[in-house]
Amino acid sequence: MEPNTDYEVIEKKARNRKRLSQTILYILLTIWAVLVCFPFYWMLLTSVKGYGEYNSEYIPRFFTLSPTLKNYADAFTSVPLGRYLLNTLIFTVITTALMLVVITLAAYAFARLEFKGKNLIFTLFLSLMMIPNELVIITNFATVTSLNLRNTFAGLILPSVTSVFYIYLLKENFAQVPDSLYYAAKVDGTSDLKYLWRVMIPICRPTLVTVGILKVIECWNSYVWPRLITDNERYYLVSNGIQEIRENGFGRENIPAMMAAVVIISLPLIVLFLIFREKIMSGVSQGGTKG
Repeated sequence: MEPNTDYEVIEKKARNRKRLSQTILYILLTIWAVLVCFPFYWMLLTSVKGYGEYNSEYIPRFFTLSPTLKNYADAFTSVPLGRYLLNTLIFTVITTALMLVVITLAAYAFARLEFKGKNLIFTLFLSLMMIPNELVIITNFATVTSLNLRNTFAGLILPSVTSVFYIYLLKENFAQVPDSLYYAAKVDGTSDLKYLWRVMIPICRPTLVTVGILKVIECWNSYVWPRLITDNERYYLVSNGIQEIRENGFGRENIPAMMAAVVIISLPLIVLFLIFREKIMSGVSQGGTKG
């Protein structure tokens, strides 16, 4: 009986240690979640406070007894926020669609086609990632300006229709598809474009979806390039519109109205991430797996 008793004691201690470690882990994760989510809560709380209530608080309160939606109405009436949202939607959809076409064709060429100097060209492509983004912005600005594309959607979109990193990510994903499928398709007389459309894209759809979502987020948050290439309010995006709202809309002192505008601008990305979070993680893990 004694050996069994010792085993039960050891097993009980192991369960207690595991329970304690899990409890500590959950406590730490809860603290981290609160720290991460608190700015969003504070943004939402401030957006439903009245202007007078907010300015009368000498000590900020973590709740409000008289929430109001007036700030959200002001966000659309005091400044052309609807136009900023529409401009950003147009910019995001067109840029993401064009980029997916460009990187898919480029990644397929590097992954499946054989042509002279392929490895050298791909190495040069990867080396472009070492160039500081500021230098690229300067050259893009000079090019777009020389083509008289300032204050146009074409000027906003064209410099963003490709990405070396996304080409690399998708190329590695395409390389995981067995060569036997490609050779069998070629024996059947299938063209490269048809093989890409019917075989490669369906197999690698999670990575394509992930890249598309990440590009949408990147376009929606784009600030430097749109601010540099547009000085006409008709072409402002939401990220640039925030500055316009602060300077010429509500005024710097009307923080609740500013927060309401930020909530409206942030909501599409939050919803997008909540809907596709599993696909994002799946696509990243699939794209980063070699074998």
